[in-house]
Parts: sequence; C-alpha cells; structure tokens
Amino acid sequence: MKMIKKIIVVVAILMTTFSWAQDNSSSPYSYYGLGEIKFKGTQDSRAMGGLNIVGDSLHLNLMNPASYSRLRLTTFGIGGTSNFNRLQTESENEKAQRTTLDYIAVGLPLGKFGFSFGLTPFSAVGYKNQDVSVIDGMERTRLFSGDGNINRVFVGGSYSFTKSFSFGVDFSYNFGKINSQAVEFITDPSVQLGSRERNTSNIKGIAANIGLLYNTPLNAKTEFYSSLTYSPEAELNSDNNRNIATIIYNINGSELVADEQDIPVNDTKLIIPTKVSFGAGIGNSKKWLIGAEFSFAENSKLTNRFDDIYDVSFENATKISVGGFFIPKYDSFSNYLSRVVYRAGFRYENTGLVINNESINDYGMNFGLGLPVGNSSINLGFEFGKKGTTSNGLIEENYFNLSVGLSLSDIWFKKRKID
Repeated sequence: MKMIKKIIVVVAILMTTFSWAQDNSSSPYSYYGLGEIKFKGTQDSRAMGGLNIVGDSLHLNLMNPASYSRLRLTTFGIGGTSNFNRLQTESENEKAQRTTLDYIAVGLPLGKFGFSFGLTPFSAVGYKNQDVSVIDGMERTRLFSGDGNINRVFVGGSYSFTKSFSFGVDFSYNFGKINSQAVEFITDPSVQLGSRERNTSNIKGIAANIGLLYNTPLNAKTEFYSSLTYSPEAELNSDNNRNIATIIYNINGSELVADEQDIPVNDTKLIIPTKVSFGAGIGNSKKWLIGAEFSFAENSKLTNRFDDIYDVSFENATKISVGGFFIPKYDSFSNYLSRVVYRAGFRYENTGLVINNESINDYGMNFGLGLPVGNSSINLGFEFGKKGTTSNGLIEENYFNLSVGLSLSDIWFKKRKID
C-alpha cells in the first residue's frame, strides 16, 4: 500500500503541474523560431556546465536515456530556477525576473532495465519590446509582446548489456500555446486609434531521443566515462490564428476595441532539428570527475511560425560544456561538508540564431552544491551568463540563475516479509 500511495502522489503532482508549468522567458530572442530552447537536464548536471556523461545510481540523467538502467533506487526528481536578467542596448537597460519549473520526473530501476517518465519544458516565449521610428514623416510607436511555451511529456526505457555499457531511448509528446501581439500608434493628435495584431499558435508533435553510455576502469582509482545521444529530426504542427483590430486606450490604460476581425493565415510545419552530443571524461564516481561534451544541432532548418518576420536567419548550432565535481570524503561520519558534492563548469553555445548578420552566442559559468540527505539530495546551482550583443541595434542579456533541485531516492518495489 505504501508503494501505491507514492505512485498516486507522483502522478497527482504530474497532472497538476500541467496547469501551472507555463515556463516563461524574459529573453527578447524568444520571439524567433520555437522560442528560447530550455535546458533539458537536472540541476546537478546544470551546475557542471550541462555535462551529462555519467549514469548515476541515485540521480536522474534526463539528457541521456541510457542512464535509466543505471539507477539502483526509485528516484523522484523536481527542480526549478529563478532567473534574474538585465537587458541592455547601447543606450538603455532594463531588469526582468522569472521563476520557472525545470523538470519533474520519476526513474524506476528493474534489474538490467530502467524506465523514466516526466514533464519538462521544451521551449519558452516571453518578451516585451518597444520601437519608435519615423515613417512618411510621422512618428510611430510599436509595442511587441509575447508569452507561452512548449511542454514535453516523455517516457523512456533503458537496458544495461553489461555494467559498463547501456542503451536507452525515450519518446516525447510536445505541446503548447504561444501568443504574440503587436500594437502600433501614430503620434499625431488627429489619429486617435491604433492598430493591434494578435497571433496564436497551438503546437504539438512527437520526438525521440536515443542514448548510449559506456565506462571502463583505467586503473584501480580512475575510470573513463563516455556518452552519446542522438535526437532525429522531428516535426511539430502549428495551428495558427490571427486577429487584427483598431483600438484606443482610455484614461485608466484599459484597451477599448473599436473594430476587429479574424484573418485567415496558413498553418505551418515546424522542425525540431537533428541533434548529436558526445561527451567523455575521467574520474572516480565517489571522489571526482572532469569531462567535456560537444553538441551539434542542425538549426539551419529552423523556421518561424509566421512568414512575415524579417532580418533573421538560422545557422547550425554548437555547444561546448566543460565541468566536473569533487567530493572530499563521501563516507565521512564526522564532517558533513566532506560529504557535500562541489560542482563547477563552463559552457559556450552558438544558438544558431542570426539577427542583422550577428550570430547570437550564449556563455555561462556554473557552480553548485549537492547536499546529501540519506540516499536523497538537495542540489543547488548558481549560473552567471551573457547572451547576445549590443552591436547592430541588438540586445545583450546579462543574467544570474539560481536553481534548486530535489532528488528523492527510496526502495519502492521491495517485497515485504511481514505485512
């Protein structure tokens, strides 16, 4: 009965999460393509620059499904991040803050097999921009805003052929809704009404991820670790709707609609590009690890939801992560700090987004702590990063992320001798 109650609780959390997992972004670059692609891994991995080359017996590795069969205890993981973002151009700057859910997942070990299921955000949209320009001798103020996200429900399985080699695959159903709005007013006393365009996209589609993990001893104290993941190209259906209206704002700032109508627009097919990641490193699972991982994504195949977005293109994306951890003494009884996992990492990413002939790059430095609580742990992560540039009229983001993750491990499937 105890096991059944745990399963019911986890399923209930997953179901209720659907109603509030609207993971928003504060990045103006989320306007393009599928939005801002979110980090797929757990907080312990994030604190190492995104490194995912080890299948842990007590922690979920959501980026490589081959890790599921490496679990030795049933593991429930949940994590979230508070993002503090400073946006700046050559002449202005603004601050934004968001707190979001990163993942909620369960891993189930069954001998040489392992299974996992859960919910993570795939991408997020959240921006507010203002543009003032003079066209035909008249000053025009345009306000752009957007919100929404694409969520990912996944289920996967893994099999360990040997203690050193495992293979896994997971399948995900991606779904979500993205809204965008553009409002324009002319600064002229004779023109009181403005125009408003609202676009809505309902997005859904299926994707897959395949993974391999391999490790082997180099000597009595050091082991070699390697990881390979492959995500084949997938297609998302975007059901698009557009509404245009003439509007005016009253003295209280409320919007009044003078006239509106729905405009037919084409539905679109969006591509989740092919992605390949390979990582390797050396270490001792109870003491230390250092490694690197390289990812390549065919982002040149990305498109926007609507065809009337200009001055933007896409190129293939690359990402490099370098990181690791250190545990002073994992079995210390007298000193708790000796059992803490100290993590650090660095990452560089070319996102594949090109605006005004400028490639949008993202850099990040990561630090973290794994605080053991029996077989479970609390994982804290700190990230300092920069995305974009102020060149060619673009926006630079300087951000700080504070992440918290819980990894709760226990024996669920153990037959009782006495009931």
